Amino acid sequence: MKLYEFQGKELFARYGIPIPKGKVANKAEDAIGYCSSSDLPVVVKAQVLVGGRGKAGGVKVISEKEKIKETVNSIWGLDIKGYKVEKLLVEEGVEIENEIYLSIMVNRDSERFTIIACSEGGVDIEGVAKVDPGAILKMDIDPLIGLRSHHKAKLFSHLSLDNPNIKYQIGYIADKIFNMSRELYLNLVEINPLIITKGGRVLALDSKIVVDDNGIPFLKDFEKFINNDDKSPQEIEAKEKGLSFVSLDGNIGCIVNGAGLAMATMDMIKHFGGDPANFLDVGGSSNPEKVINALNIITSNDKVKVILFNIFGGITRCDDVANGIKAALKALDISIPIVIRLTGTNEKEGVKILEDMGMETTTSMTDAVKKAVALSSKEA
Repeated sequence: MKLYEFQGKELFARYGIPIPKGKVANKAEDAIGYCSSSDLPVVVKAQVLVGGRGKAGGVKVISEKEKIKETVNSIWGLDIKGYKVEKLLVEEGVEIENEIYLSIMVNRDSERFTIIACSEGGVDIEGVAKVDPGAILKMDIDPLIGLRSHHKAKLFSHLSLDNPNIKYQIGYIADKIFNMSRELYLNLVEINPLIITKGGRVLALDSKIVVDDNGIPFLKDFEKFINNDDKSPQEIEAKEKGLSFVSLDGNIGCIVNGAGLAMATMDMIKHFGGDPANFLDVGGSSNPEKVINALNIITSNDKVKVILFNIFGGITRCDDVANGIKAALKALDISIPIVIRLTGTNEKEGVKILEDMGMETTTSMTDAVKKAVALSSKEA
């Protein structure tokens, strides 16, 4: 789950990470009022769950009272990469001496946290990495040991820091984002930029935080941070129904048991020239209700032209999947083709249930995918 900038900064404040003074406005009128009652300059920032706000006109500095209303209204309601601006963060203006990029993320490959730093903050870090990979520092941190003095020394050296006060502040912030990541199940904490002001203060001028969804139930006092603003209606419903689901842009709806098989299914669809409409893992449960819920979610997407079942029965029983399909077809008005690959536990029983309904099945994943791709092309 992604957090808005203002939510991330609230977490920063809880951990003692310094941030500029600011207020969040849920109405344009409130933002205008906050600006009017603040000392100028102020910065007005669109709150959306996507990057590139500045280039899209979503971040502006106001230095004159006469410009407040015009500037706020120019950002409010703006469409930024498909996200409509309906929240604004109004912050104090600060004089920037230097900008730094600092982040920490979960590294699945090394089974560590990885700290990433660059002396060129406030820019697209991926672009810097392509042009000048040496400008990016990456350090793996053992989650059981934490950030040590030698890590900080390497960080300070890479950032060419020599002022003891600045080094202390940045070291303190690095410790805090590590603690946040470990304690709050965060996949990513990014500060871009982390600024050094002309007065020698170090502030987190921005925040980007991604929370591991699996960790949210273990977090106390976290309800206020939960939002589904970056999820499709299908993803929200799937989460409520206990299904692993991600919306994609294709037209082949996929219902698969097992995350690995689901990924392989999407790869094969692309290999044969098709486009998956989703990732959907019904898991290892033998509950026909999951199949009904999965079909209901997929058929709510008008882009889907064919449904592909790819079931390899282990814990999941093929007859339960077949009964789920049977029940769903009775309950739902499904007019698009359904392709079914069914093999494994109780395969014969499952095939018979579907054959009695006049439905064809195959045990070949390749044949099923090829057929689904062909049908999706015809339907398109």
